[in-house]
Amino acid sequence: MEIKMEDDNITELHDASEKGCMVTLHRLIQKDPHILDKISLTDFNETPLHISALLGHVDFTRALLALKPQLAMDLDFHKRCPLHLASANGHVEIVHALLRANEDACPVCDQDGRTPLHYAAMRGKVEVVKALIFAKHDLTRVVFDGGETVLHLCVKYNQLGTLKLLVETVKDDGEFLNSKDHDGGNTILHIAVMLKQIEIVKFLLSVSKVKEEANALNWMGFTALDVLEHSPKDFKRFTLQNILMDAGVERANNQNNLPPPSATMIGHHESGKPTQLSKQRSLKHKSNWIKELRGALMVVATVIATMTYQPALSPPNGVWLTQACRNTTCDARTWAFDLHVNYQYLFLSFLVSNTITFTASLSVIFLLFSGFPLKNKFFMIILTLAMCTTLIFLSITYVLAFILMIPEKVRKELKQLTLLPIIALVSLILLVFLIYIILSIISLLRMIFKFILRCAKALIC
Repeated sequence: MEIKMEDDNITELHDASEKGCMVTLHRLIQKDPHILDKISLTDFNETPLHISALLGHVDFTRALLALKPQLAMDLDFHKRCPLHLASANGHVEIVHALLRANEDACPVCDQDGRTPLHYAAMRGKVEVVKALIFAKHDLTRVVFDGGETVLHLCVKYNQLGTLKLLVETVKDDGEFLNSKDHDGGNTILHIAVMLKQIEIVKFLLSVSKVKEEANALNWMGFTALDVLEHSPKDFKRFTLQNILMDAGVERANNQNNLPPPSATMIGHHESGKPTQLSKQRSLKHKSNWIKELRGALMVVATVIATMTYQPALSPPNGVWLTQACRNTTCDARTWAFDLHVNYQYLFLSFLVSNTITFTASLSVIFLLFSGFPLKNKFFMIILTLAMCTTLIFLSITYVLAFILMIPEKVRKELKQLTLLPIIALVSLILLVFLIYIILSIISLLRMIFKFILRCAKALIC
């Protein structure tokens, strides 16, 4: 009977810890002053302090610690102490209370090898992180079973705030900042690039000790830039590529081909002239840009060719039947003839414009397939002419198709309103094309002028 009463009291104590009920706690303590000492004899997976710290009951937690400070070191079924739970949930006041009771709870590792600091960093609890590293300055350097540091966790869980705080405490320790995990030998820079965390990558490359080892290899022999090359192509990848290359990060297979640091500096010489290394990076960046431009032009030209091919087979406004064909089966030629008769000028203009667009887009595809380099000026002029022609006549085709589809009464009411967007687009294209022609003429005149100067110098000599 007495054992049954003790079990009921402990159960009630756990219920009180869930609610944070101080009245129940004081009543149970008065009823049984040794009730907290009997907790370890029960089958509960956690102590009332675990529950109170998890749920954020500050007064209840302080009362339990005042009665029995040793509870701060008790572990639950997952080998977590109350400080683990309070840290993960960001209960700063409870963290301070637990640290005052026993600072030795800071380095306690759970069954996954994680300390309270690891959980606070993973959840972005900056104030808790401050309290923990103030209590134990070397806590940041604790490494758990997978070889990951707390910095790895900050990056994996995209917690830039806690990462900045922790890096500040170990910014002079290059070995720790660039330590590798056991899964793939990845540094925090590798992981940040792998997860395409742009802001974190920018921050890491601003840390001198990290930037010095930015070309570190993981176990697959990849630098951070190599890791990026194996990720899906999107806007983030293009942005990160620029950031990494500007910071001096190279691909693994190119590092041995570069001049030694003593021969060339990363930026510019004291004379202000670009170094060989900076020129190589500029050429690589330009090469990547040209490849992406070629692919984008190919996609645009293919889409336009597909768009213009379909109207040639099925012109706008559906199948129009003549009076002679209403009760008979008419083929496409009869329908096309009827469309041609009713709207002769518009229909012919539509067919001509659509054909020109289709031909010009195919020309762009052919030019891109031909393998001519985009940096060739003559090739770029032809390609630009073809693209401008494609866009202009595509716009005209759209207007003509729009006019053919709407009723004549509505067309008269709209008047010139339907032409305004297309006029604006054509004007923009022509303006760009005109600027391009002017720049080409200027470039040609410069070449002629330089040629004349050379000839003059040769005659003088």
